[in-house]
Amino acid sequence: MRRVRTVGAGLPGWLAGRLGVRGPAPLTDEAGHRHATWLELFLDVIFVYALAAVVARLGSDPTPSPTAVLAVCGLFLVVQWAWLGQLYYDTRFDPDDLTHRLLVLVALVGAGAMTLGVDEVPESALLPVGYLIVRGVLLLLYLRARPTSPRARTVTSVYLVGFGLGWLIWLVSLAVPPALRPLLWSAAMVIELATPWVGRRRLEQWPVDSRHLPERVGQFTIIVLGSALASLLFAVPDHPRPYMIVTAGLAFVVPAAVWWVYTTFVTVNLATTRLRGGQAYTYLHIPLGGALLLLGWSLGQAVRLLDRGASRLPLELRLLLAASVVVWVVCGLGLFMLAARPSAARLAITAYGVISVSLIGVTVREARVLLLLLAAAIVGYAVLLNRRLAAVREEWDRRTGG
Repeated sequence: MRRVRTVGAGLPGWLAGRLGVRGPAPLTDEAGHRHATWLELFLDVIFVYALAAVVARLGSDPTPSPTAVLAVCGLFLVVQWAWLGQLYYDTRFDPDDLTHRLLVLVALVGAGAMTLGVDEVPESALLPVGYLIVRGVLLLLYLRARPTSPRARTVTSVYLVGFGLGWLIWLVSLAVPPALRPLLWSAAMVIELATPWVGRRRLEQWPVDSRHLPERVGQFTIIVLGSALASLLFAVPDHPRPYMIVTAGLAFVVPAAVWWVYTTFVTVNLATTRLRGGQAYTYLHIPLGGALLLLGWSLGQAVRLLDRGASRLPLELRLLLAASVVVWVVCGLGLFMLAARPSAARLAITAYGVISVSLIGVTVREARVLLLLLAAAIVGYAVLLNRRLAAVREEWDRRTGG
């Protein structure tokens, strides 16, 4: 028999009805597991557009400066964090009623403003105004859910205090000169990022849904990977010559292998047993997602240079390409460690991925050779890691009787 937990249970009927807040899972399977709604998927697409706009700041210069790359990373953090805030609300509260939908649509307007504003940061006020709208809606949602149960009051208190303080700092940033805004934004982000860790004992009194949160993060990550792949595909000329088709095929192998590894990890459900408040799992996906977008941009620039007749890739581009893969590999190890202590074999696979990609990026200047070696290294890493993940899952099933 299907059972759906109700947050408003125990409230007077008139109050629960007026609040419109039901359980955290209006869409469940027969086992009562939470699934994504159409509104959540729509939210994902809008935010991925914003992330793509962030990476577009790098333009077509294949030698971006460290300052430009750091600015992109900082903006990526802001946009990704805005999306994660809604994710955590949805994994505990999701009435999906008229008021909820209208508020989320207002948040999407804010996400649109952020998308338009990232290219003119810090002079334009669109980014902070958009962020204030998105996070302001989130605070309203928590205020709306707060009276529904004692656990709801405990959880919402953490978010309302920490995120509310961050929201006020973002608001103050509108009144200072543009050059000073990034300092206030950084301070606000530090407070907001620290909030779930400082209040983790309270948040763990209501653990996140062990199926819903990984599913939502996984869906968003795949969409981000698709955006990265689009950066690569858009770099291919309209009427490519045969050698360009081969070049694009080699570049395509890299995100394809990333997809293979990530989907295998998600499918085996290794990390779901130790999610608790979900902080470690989601925080690791922030640099992971940023690495995927930078990977797509870097591969696209390599293809463009080859189409223009360049035979060698600049050092800056090679380092960015290698760094994005290395960050992805290291984040993968971190996600693995949420489920099990890494064995010598698992550490060796990570070391192989980091060292091989780093050496290729630093030492190989010829573009086609670099893409060939990088594709071979990533495929080798994917094969080794997928076999290891399968072995760990089989061992886990034997111990738990699953």
